[in-house]
This record gives sequence, structure tokens and C-alpha cells, in this order.
Amino acid sequence: MSLTETVGYLRTRPIPLAGAAIVFGLVVVAILAPLLAPFDPIAQDLYARLLPPSWEHPMGSDDFGRDILSRVIYGTRISLRIGIICISIALTAGTTLGLVAGYRGGLVDTLIMRLVDIMLAFPAILLAIAIAAVIGPGIDNVMIAVSIVLVPPFARLVRAQVLFLRVLAYVDAAPAPRSSVTGPVLP
Repeated sequence: MSLTETVGYLRTRPIPLAGAAIVFGLVVVAILAPLLAPFDPIAQDLYARLLPPSWEHPMGSDDFGRDILSRVIYGTRISLRIGIICISIALTAGTTLGLVAGYRGGLVDTLIMRLVDIMLAFPAILLAIAIAAVIGPGIDNVMIAVSIVLVPPFARLVRAQVLFLRVLAYVDAAPAPRSSVTGPVLP
């Protein structure tokens, strides 16, 4: 897709553009958090406990007198990090499982796809909570649990594409040796 086609697509469908603008805005906020946050997000001021929204604290303050706006701004860093890591792990694992299942076929395909079907049989949030409960508390373990829950859609999609591409004519023609070509060889 060329740049002009992309711009034309975004002009007729503004929702993807709005989504991209929001993600870009969150990335900018995460990068510029030290400059944008009016207060230190972990500094406590017990004299400023539970303040309502005001010019000084636009979102108020919490039980320990910490500015909520500053905590939200710094929280974008953690949220983006978790999202990127979870999707990266799920994409890598799902793509690998889908490629292996689609390429090998047979018993390997059956085993991988039945495991994926079992994972899809449970509600995603309950499965993530169960996995996190088994492997223990902590943000890293939660990222692993969420990543595992996100693997099945990637695996199914990649497997379907591999199975589709395996039957195309150019895949069968690719390994043909050059000497089997009949007729004159052109320079």
C-alpha cells in the first residue's frame, strides 16, 4: 500500500486515524512524563490528603497526599511496557506454534490445535487469573499469564495461512529443479 493510498484510506475512515493518534499521544506522554507531571508521583504529603480536584491538583490527591495526575502520567509508562511485552511474547509464541502446526500437520498439528482449543474454551480473564495464581504474584508473572492467554488467536491465524499457502501452485513449483525444464534455455 503506497503512501497516497494510505492517506486516502485514512480520510475515508477516521477511526483508525483517531486510534493511532491516541496511541501516539500516550507514547509521547510516557516519554515526556518527567516534564509533564506536576509533582513527584511517589512523594507523600500528608497535609494534602484526599484533596478534591483544584488548579494545583487537577485530579485531586490520594490517601497519602500524592498527586493523582502525576501518578496517571507515570502510569502510562508501565501500561505501555506491559502491553508491548505481552503482545510481543504472544505474537512470537503464537506464530511459532501456528507455523509448526500448519507445516508439520498430522499428530503435531492435532496436539497443538487441541491445546489451543482447550485454551479458547475458557474465558480469557479467568484463564489469566488461574495461570497467575499458579505461577505466583508479581507484574512479570501477570505479563506471562496474559501473554499465554493471547497466544491462541495468533496460532490459529498463522496455521490457517500456512495451510492456505501450502496448496498454492507456486509452492509446488518452487522446488522444481532447473534441469527438468523442457525447451531452450534463454539467456
